Amino acid sequence: DFAQVEYAYPIPRQELVKVTPKYLAGLNQEELDQLYARLGSGPIPNGAFDGEIVFPRGSSGKLRAAEIIGGLKGLGVNFKGKMLETAGETLWKGKVFYRDQKVLRNRIQDLAALRPVIGPGDIPKIDVDGKDAWLLFPAKLYCGQSLIDSRRESIIIDYAFTDELHGYRENPDFLAGRRGLKVRDEIRMVRPGLYLGRAYMDHAFILNFVLYSKDLDHAGRAEFEIGQIKDDCWSGTQKRVVASR
Repeated sequence: DFAQVEYAYPIPRQELVKVTPKYLAGLNQEELDQLYARLGSGPIPNGAFDGEIVFPRGSSGKLRAAEIIGGLKGLGVNFKGKMLETAGETLWKGKVFYRDQKVLRNRIQDLAALRPVIGPGDIPKIDVDGKDAWLLFPAKLYCGQSLIDSRRESIIIDYAFTDELHGYRENPDFLAGRRGLKVRDEIRMVRPGLYLGRAYMDHAFILNFVLYSKDLDHAGRAEFEIGQIKDDCWSGTQKRVVASR
């Protein structure tokens, strides 16, 4: 029961400040679920975030990765012998949020695996820390109900109708949409600059991921420690418990 866990074991902000992607990778799925349920949405992010897929402790991720890669192969994507565990890292390096437009795009660093389904024309590109990344798979951003914890809203990253967005390109953007893998992500804030996410395909949970911006982490640290960072999304009728030390 998430409500009981949150009431009995509130997380001090000082502890959330210490959380790292490496720490999250050391948790099992139940621990990740319980942590996620005790988080608020935080502000809808803005700007570029590095991304990392988190397979929980005790799981290599092979089964879930196999579902994803199998789905992509079925849509014409060939990973040419890459290990299942590294295929996600090949395709995805993070996300870029456009807060005012309520739009997101994914950072792809290696287009080779997607080459069979990429159509003609230029692909938007961004430089992040001196590295080029192509912007593909747009999504709509909004506040909505979490698929794991309905007590409060999460930030939803929705690919279902992204063909309505400016800059959508049928190939390969359709892969994430309603005619492809039917992807829907949701995220909540651990602290400014660090978000824990959950990815779903056709409403089935697939994997956890982490989004991190070093600049936003440092810029928001002081306000976070004194409780001045507000949620953009509905925080529910049950008051969120945050312990202090």
